Order: sequence, then C-alpha cells, then structure tokens
Amino acid sequence: MAALPVVRHCVRLHPGLPVLLTTTTLSSFEVIKDLLPDGVIYQFAPLDCPNAIDSFIGYWKPSLVLLLESELWPNLIMSAAAKGIAVALLNARLSLKSFNHWSMPVGFPLVALMLSKLSLVVPLSTIQAVRFQLLHTPPGIIHFAGDLKYAVGDVNAGENQVNEIKDLQQQFSDRPLWMAASIHRGEEEVILRVHDELGKMYPALLLILVPRHPEDCKNISLALKKQKINFVLRSTREVVSSTTRVYMVDTLGELRMLYRVTPVAVIGGSFLPGLAGHNISEAAAAGCAVVTGPHVGHFYHMLVEMWQINPLAVKQVSGEFELLQTLKELLGDASTLGAHQRAAKNAFSIMSDGVVNRVWNLVSRDCWSSGNVTGDCGMLATW
Repeated sequence: MAALPVVRHCVRLHPGLPVLLTTTTLSSFEVIKDLLPDGVIYQFAPLDCPNAIDSFIGYWKPSLVLLLESELWPNLIMSAAAKGIAVALLNARLSLKSFNHWSMPVGFPLVALMLSKLSLVVPLSTIQAVRFQLLHTPPGIIHFAGDLKYAVGDVNAGENQVNEIKDLQQQFSDRPLWMAASIHRGEEEVILRVHDELGKMYPALLLILVPRHPEDCKNISLALKKQKINFVLRSTREVVSSTTRVYMVDTLGELRMLYRVTPVAVIGGSFLPGLAGHNISEAAAAGCAVVTGPHVGHFYHMLVEMWQINPLAVKQVSGEFELLQTLKELLGDASTLGAHQRAAKNAFSIMSDGVVNRVWNLVSRDCWSSGNVTGDCGMLATW
C-alpha cells in the first residue's frame, strides 16, 4: 500500500512508461490488484538467489529499482548495481532485532557492502537514519521526506467500494458502532471482553471485527458460537440484523473501505507483548477516532508526529481497562467523539501533505531522470 502512491505518481508524470510492481505473497496481490493504475505490470518477486535475480533483471531491464521499508535483498541490490541500475530504499526501516543481527561480525560486511550500493535511502525517522549510518550507509544518500504510509489514505475508493460503503451504512442503520482492526491471535479475547462490557451500556452496540489473518476467523467463530454471540461473516453476504452483535470480516483488502463506515477504530497488533502495531493513518484519513494499544513498535514515530499536531489525534491506551474506559467516553459523548475524529483527520491531512512529491523529487534527483531512461521497464517497485 505504501508503494501505490509512488506508482500512481510515476504513472501520472510519465504516461506510457512501463512500471513493474512485485510482491512476495498472494495475499498482498489480492489487496492491491484492483487499485493498480492501468498499464502497471504485476509479478511475484523472484527468490533472492543469483541465477533467479540475474534472469529476472535481464528480462525486465529496469532503469530504476525501488525497495520498500526493510526489503533488503542482497542479490537483487548487488546485481542491479553491477548493471548500473539505481536502487532506492523508501520508507527505510530496520527493527532493533534486524539491526542487531546485521551488526554481528558475520552480517556486518555483507550489509555494509549492500548498503554502499544504494543510490538513495529515505528513512522513516531519525532513529532509523542513525541505524543505517551505523551500518555504514553513506551519509550523503540519506534524506528525509516523510512516511509514505500517510499517503495511503489518499488512494480514493473505487466505485464498487463506494457502493459497498452505502450498503453497509444502510445495514448498520443508526446503531452505535466500533471497529477493531488488524486483530492478531489472542487479541480477540481482549476485544470481545470489552465489547461484552460495552454491550451492558449499549444493548444495540455492533462490533466490526477484522482479524489480521483471515484464517484466524475459524477459531474466533468457534469462540463466538461457544459464547452464544450472534455474528455474521462478511464473506457470506448475510444481512446484518438487529440481533447481530459482531460483524466479522474474513475477506482481504477491505480495511480502508470499512474505516469509512465506523466512527471509532481500535488498531490491533498492539495489545499483547511481542506485537508491534499497525498503520494508524488509514483510520485517521477516514475520519475515525483512532485508538491503539501500548505495543506499537516503529509506528510510535507516527503517534508522536500526530500528537505534536493535536494530542487528540490518536489515543494510546495502556491495556484492556483503559480501552474500555476510552470507548465508553467516545461512544457516550458525541462532542468528545467529534473532537477526536476531527483531530485525527486534520493530523493526517497535515502529515500527508506533499510526502509523495518530496519522495519523488529525491528519487528524480538522486536516482533517475525521465530523460535518462535506458531500460525496457521504467521502474520496478518491489517489497
């Protein structure tokens, strides 16, 4: 999703220029397939072994390779650089675990050599920039531009999604509503306990439950049946009735659309130790009151940036009890809810403004100019 705004920007600036987008999983393709601009080619990324990479690059002959976040593939980077193809790492980040791994005597020579072959590194934060410099990334290629995840919310809903939104709004009617998004295994227990308590105050309350991994829906369904909680699976297209208490989303690629039908979004991957949060900007872009748990990993920089604009832009809770109290406040007071919604949307608007332009200007300046396109494929964006 972070690659899409860059791909769209490139296509707008250079119509007719071939762009190749690769992913490593089928699920990621399912998410983005209907959002790709016309003319963008999609492929699975090859295994990062010399023969596969040389064959892949030899076939597509890209002029530029854009990698996203922490996708450091040694053979891809070394092969592209050897052929004179510029490689940029956008939204660059390394987890502390990865940084420590690469800092070991065995890994350090490889990562230092690999990073020296890059033409541009655009880190997510100052901390990330420091980590890359400590791994001997040339300081002159490190430049800041902002987080591309802020631009994800600018991807407009298609006509089908607009119709889906209207249909869901009609089904949900005027019921009180909240959503728990990107919920990891084990977190659903926290969410369902909170929902049960809230139901005592708001008998008509509906929860939109979106597991991070759709395969978890089977176990959650069994738990809901055991607790005799009336629920509907989105994939069945069953209509939500007045007795439905949980609307469980077992489909892929609809999270951004669903944010547009809920006033409150609780972002999962953040309520159990060992988890590291998820992107909160999509919920903010949709105008949700945004709530997250204590374990947010590298997304903490996003929270800080939004807090600096408005402390109400995102609410971070310490755990289950505070989550319950926060939801009581948001669901019980329209003015409080509205203040949080406006703060989130405004913070997103400020943070997203111009980030794609800044990234593209760096890419154009340091890696590539439209007058110097020599390959058969203008850009290879991969993660």
